[in-house]
Amino acid sequence: MSSPTIEIQADRPRVVPILVASLIGFLAGQIVALLLNTLGVAVTHYPGGMNALSKAANPPWWSNALSLSGLWVGMAAAIFYAYREGHLRALPNQWRPRWSDLLYVVVGVACQFIIDLVYAPFHFKSLSHPVNHLFGAAHGPGFVLIAIMTTLIAPLFEEWLFRGVVFRAIAEGVTGMSRRVAVTLGVVVSACLFGVAHGEALQFAGLAAFGVVLALIVHRTKRLVPSFITHASFNAVALVAVIHQRVGH
Repeated sequence: MSSPTIEIQADRPRVVPILVASLIGFLAGQIVALLLNTLGVAVTHYPGGMNALSKAANPPWWSNALSLSGLWVGMAAAIFYAYREGHLRALPNQWRPRWSDLLYVVVGVACQFIIDLVYAPFHFKSLSHPVNHLFGAAHGPGFVLIAIMTTLIAPLFEEWLFRGVVFRAIAEGVTGMSRRVAVTLGVVVSACLFGVAHGEALQFAGLAAFGVVLALIVHRTKRLVPSFITHASFNAVALVAVIHQRVGH
């Protein structure tokens, strides 16, 4: 028996081009982020220039804001390509909220606590690095801006790209295998890419597991709002922990 092959039909998403565009979009976002930070260094006369900024454990809030904005530019381009050239059709009412979606706040909070519990026995001190990197030097309006960007805007773009584009392109565009296998492949690939994209080796397992939950939510609900709310609530727990830590000090 020959192994399953990936076949692209006219009425299905173009899987390979969409995945390539997603990768290029992510890399392009990194480049845009670098260019924006270079401009930020020039405008603010940051001491030590880009070399010092790249090594800063707690970069200034404006650097994090520019970095996130650059990434989202690349993600937006990949999403646009998927719909425009990749033959990917938007889910009906994918961004239309329902009152029942509020239940996914509980799912997001629960996922954060479960992952924290799983990691707890290992006592990894560097697990807090991403949060400290984002909020360590942020205060006042800068803190509020980063909080909004990480709890609301980041989940929106990430859900749209990883679940709304990558997961669906694979689940709906791959042929030569059963629907269940295609969906499973989409869940696994999108979850792994989601984990890799965050660039934190120790957090990969937890993020990939969370990515599986998010993809299954999209598969079950056929919308992106529930996964967005789950993701935003997950991130909000980390934000509350930062606020609690600062108030405690």
